[in-house]
Amino acid sequence: MGQENNIIEVWNEAVKDLQKHVSESTFSTWILPLEPQYFDENCFVLHTGQAFAANLLRKNHYQEMLKAVKQATGRDLEVKIIFDEELAKKISKKEKAKYNTKEEFDTPAKLRYDSLTQMQSSNLNLKYKFENFVVGSNNKLAYVAAQTVAKNPGTKYNPLYIYGGPGLGKTHLMQAIGHYIIKNRTDLKVLFITAEEFVNDVVNALARGDEKTKNMNKFRKKYREVDVLLIDDIQLIAGKARTEEEVFNTFNTLHGAGKQIVITSDRTPKEIPSLSDRLVSRFEWGLMADIQVPDVETRMAILQNLAKDTNLEVPNNIIEFLATVYANNIRELEGAFNRVTAYASINEMPMTIDNVKKIINYNEKEKSYTFEGIVDEVASYYNISIKDIKGTGRCAKVSEARQVAIYLCRELTKQSFPVIGEFFEKKHTTILYSYDKIKEDLILNKSLSHSVESIINRICK
Repeated sequence: MGQENNIIEVWNEAVKDLQKHVSESTFSTWILPLEPQYFDENCFVLHTGQAFAANLLRKNHYQEMLKAVKQATGRDLEVKIIFDEELAKKISKKEKAKYNTKEEFDTPAKLRYDSLTQMQSSNLNLKYKFENFVVGSNNKLAYVAAQTVAKNPGTKYNPLYIYGGPGLGKTHLMQAIGHYIIKNRTDLKVLFITAEEFVNDVVNALARGDEKTKNMNKFRKKYREVDVLLIDDIQLIAGKARTEEEVFNTFNTLHGAGKQIVITSDRTPKEIPSLSDRLVSRFEWGLMADIQVPDVETRMAILQNLAKDTNLEVPNNIIEFLATVYANNIRELEGAFNRVTAYASINEMPMTIDNVKKIINYNEKEKSYTFEGIVDEVASYYNISIKDIKGTGRCAKVSEARQVAIYLCRELTKQSFPVIGEFFEKKHTTILYSYDKIKEDLILNKSLSHSVESIINRICK
């Protein structure tokens, strides 16, 4: 036991030194997940669950690691980084470098740093900070509002409601607020929670029989005794009466006490079906800021930041190519970048356009979907005109075709409902209703399911 504690202490000392000499992104993504195994008179052995971490660290940060280990041990030791499949499985289940539970923070290999207690209780992801958030015309309002809230929590824009399509940076921006407050206002208690986790907490508290009153009090204490509450994907509480009631009461308690509330959603409060009017009203009290799909220049800047943070040399033509292919979702864009750089590194493959296409299974026909192309295929399938689909006709055939077209525009392009509404010249509520109706009908309506599948095959062929 003493030997195990010793290596933990030694590695923690080395990590503190490494933090001063590598970028924040490299530190949180590659250094923190390393687990020390043992050291002797010759070498210091670390395990990683990331297949390409060993190559990347040896190539770009080996000298820093040698110096840090020497400073911690007082000896010149070889540093060995070994891939561990079991650790890889664990990291995969935990979404890689996301440390959001007590068990994960208690893992011996993880760094013990000054804000450990705050980080542990706050539920924040280490990589989501203002420093690595790329600002563009698509998100500037939300970014400025987030910084204002972070610097003066509870005094302006309360609540701050950030909305937009999936994978555009809402969660990143929300958690950046939390990180900033933890760093600069150590007296404030921050809590990040997804709406799904909030629902589960409500259900669990209600389901414990004789302990219900005690557990509901514990539940309310958890959420109402914080200074900053961050709730992600609030649309998931809609239609769940008891959960909505708890959100309503929690909101009133915190807002009345001058505590900061930040909320994210994929749509505006009024566009969330079945959300109670009183919650819609409260969510609109502060500032609503949307995040749109970033333009190609912003997407390129995101990739350049990733390359810089991981000390990788990625040719500009590759960055431009990826930014063009992955136009609608930042999460997919970053995932593609990581896949390409990892594969190229492991297989010692040059980064050319042809090689990148193979790595991401690029299909020329699938490189981009346009509203016009989707509507054209839908019109052809239903044997009606594009004008009919974009018009106001209400016969069953035209209505179904219009709703299918709206559904596919959302699914295939990942564009926001307001943008789709502009194309169809329809109100947001109409677009939202059409999308939700087709999504629900597809579950039981085999004929509709066949039609949608056939249209998708036409678009993708």
